[in-house]
Amino acid sequence: MSKRKLAPGPHHRNDAPSRSRKGDGGRKPHHGAPKGHKGGADESFIYGFHAVSSALLNPERKILRLMMTRNAENDLASEGLSLGSGLPISPEIMTSEEIAAALPPGAVHQGIALKVSALPDLSLDEACADSRTVVVLDQVTDPHNFGAILRSAAVFGAGALITTDRNSPPLGGVLAKSASGALEKVKIAKVTNLVRALDELKDLGFEVIGLDGEGEISLPDFKTGPKVALVLGAEGAGLRRLTREHCDILARLPASGPMRSLNVSNAAAVALYELARRG
Repeated sequence: MSKRKLAPGPHHRNDAPSRSRKGDGGRKPHHGAPKGHKGGADESFIYGFHAVSSALLNPERKILRLMMTRNAENDLASEGLSLGSGLPISPEIMTSEEIAAALPPGAVHQGIALKVSALPDLSLDEACADSRTVVVLDQVTDPHNFGAILRSAAVFGAGALITTDRNSPPLGGVLAKSASGALEKVKIAKVTNLVRALDELKDLGFEVIGLDGEGEISLPDFKTGPKVALVLGAEGAGLRRLTREHCDILARLPASGPMRSLNVSNAAAVALYELARRG
């Protein structure tokens, strides 16, 4: 695909790197604690009703432990998830305080928590195989933003999310809670080099659009191809220079109010809605 003209200008302030070798795709573990992490709580736990119920229904997850209150047990049963009918493991019935003691401080668990195995590592090819729209994150490190973007991707039909192996959050409890079940529904590939990954997406037929506040064209005015990769940068810094240079085009969201920028997760939701409404 021919590269479209790029606009000069500062990085996108919306919270809006190389081509993954075939088979390379960043196949590295992407759950659990970072190196050197010390803490009492096990980061392989996910928690919150929607995050847990989605994980229980995901055949790619190995369920290791399920803790819940009686109220949560009743809520799961109302969704058709009970022992012998969707639950792969016998739950431990506990108090809310007992569950909280097993989780990181401040975890909003809603009376239910699940210890799980990591999701399978996917190459870029595997993650994007059945998708017409994918999201690419350039060092978005906040798990709440990352989770909210996953949720928007699931709502608006983006089937895959590509992120960097480094400078991205663990796919654990905080992120899963923010994603509200979408962590189990959107395929994720972690890559070592985002620039190579962008080039590989082009080889797969994706038009690579960087979202940038100073983009040369308004996204609603831009006629995209049948397959789109939407690239978003980190809070504050926006897209890195090499990332910008490897996009086919930089597009902006229209703004008519006194403020000109959005949080990256909000920007993602608006842009994904715009792409989805085109059918």
